[in-house]
Amino acid sequence: MKNNSDSVQPGLKGSAEISVEQQHTAVSMGSGRLPVLATPAMVALMEAAAQDALTNALPEGMQSVGIHLDIHHYGATPVGMRVVATAELLAVEGRNLDFRVIVHDEKELIGEGSHRRAVSAVASFNRLLQQKLRRQ
Repeated sequence: MKNNSDSVQPGLKGSAEISVEQQHTAVSMGSGRLPVLATPAMVALMEAAAQDALTNALPEGMQSVGIHLDIHHYGATPVGMRVVATAELLAVEGRNLDFRVIVHDEKELIGEGSHRRAVSAVASFNRLLQQKLRRQ
């Protein structure tokens, strides 16, 4: 990783939580027909937990973007229940960061898996987006 910071090391941990609302349900997100936490909402929470782990670790001008997820969604969580995702950085390989992610609701483990993020310079990323927009 270019401009690698010594603070981006295995062992970093982060978390994110929500109280399940209608907008987080499979019905609302179009991923199912039940009024329970949607898998896409759980995925977003997993990514937020990994982002939280990096909050103070990435050098100025750098960001991370999600590039791979391999997850299991085990249990349904009803509207109104609190859900917490935790992420731990397991490995740093070049610009790639590998996380273990775990999600619990108030009663049980509801999801887990691995998540890879890539570190990139904000300016370069934005420049690539602008080039894409200009392509014919």
